[in-house]
Amino acid sequence: QLHAWCATVEQFEQAKSKLSALKKDPGNEVKLKIYALFKQASQGPCNTPKPGMLDFVNKVKWDAWKSLGSISQDEAREQYCNLIGSLVEAEGGSSAQVAAAPVGGGATYETLLVSTDDDITTIKLNRPAKKNAITPEMYNEIIAALEQAAKDESKFAVFTGAGDFYCSGNDLSTFTKVPEGGVQEMARQGAELLRKYVRAYIDFPKPLVAVVNGPAVGIAVTVLGLCDLIYATERATFHTPFTQLGQSAEGCSSYTFPRIMGPNKASEMLLFNKKLSARQACELGLVTEVFPDSSFQSEVWTRLKAYARLPPQTLALSKQLVRSVEKERLYAVNDAEVERLMERWTSEECFSAVMSFFQAKAKL
Repeated sequence: QLHAWCATVEQFEQAKSKLSALKKDPGNEVKLKIYALFKQASQGPCNTPKPGMLDFVNKVKWDAWKSLGSISQDEAREQYCNLIGSLVEAEGGSSAQVAAAPVGGGATYETLLVSTDDDITTIKLNRPAKKNAITPEMYNEIIAALEQAAKDESKFAVFTGAGDFYCSGNDLSTFTKVPEGGVQEMARQGAELLRKYVRAYIDFPKPLVAVVNGPAVGIAVTVLGLCDLIYATERATFHTPFTQLGQSAEGCSSYTFPRIMGPNKASEMLLFNKKLSARQACELGLVTEVFPDSSFQSEVWTRLKAYARLPPQTLALSKQLVRSVEKERLYAVNDAEVERLMERWTSEECFSAVMSFFQAKAKL
């Protein structure tokens, strides 16, 4: 009995030591605040029994939640969003980059590297530290870059990404920046920007090529259905985790994916979050060709430079002929997807899913 009592005392002291370290670490203090606000926003004021005296970690978490008292779920959500937003900014989450002017003059971009060489305009997503996650500023710059490429002397445009990622999809920190008009206004602004963004792909008059240099997520995957040629490194993956985040398909993928790969395989991606390897995406017709990672850039760009010797008017007119058959249908699909997303963005499901995403990143 004495031995058991001594062991209990030792465990008690070890737990106290861990608790002391937990409280002293400023990072854990922030994590506790995130945890408490998440619980208050999703479940309301703390109404669970207080953990036992030896359950130190859960007791600290319970105390943090309980300390919020009776503040409303809406107020907790606002505080949660503000806290996450401030942390993202502190980590360098701002989309600001060194301004890059395209070769040959023209617009200056903060989040892109745009150049025209060998009759090819290259639009490179340039937020490698954030896996090229797309912010509202980046959406607007891509629209501007496509408008510029449509008018310049290039024969076609190429999308690719800086660093190891092609694009990790939407920067979810955008959801923490709620404007004065509240969530409804944020959803309206996001919907109109998305509508305009996807329409820029639909309307692009020249061939559009994606050089997928690494993993692609979300909107970076769905708009591939509007491209004319997709080359991928064997290291690339293709993931559309929409339902996992309480959202729905965009980029006209609710129409293009079933047409490209069949309804069942499209549903596996768009409804059930199936991640495809480069080889799988190629077998399903989403990707044109897959290359070894070691020779990806040299092989792809050798081929693209050869394509750039083709007659420009013939390329453009042939592209427009193919697109004209379904342009009105694509406009309608884009509108329908945007309307559905606007509803999703204001739903409890979406808000809870996005909060859970940040909660997992800040897990104690």
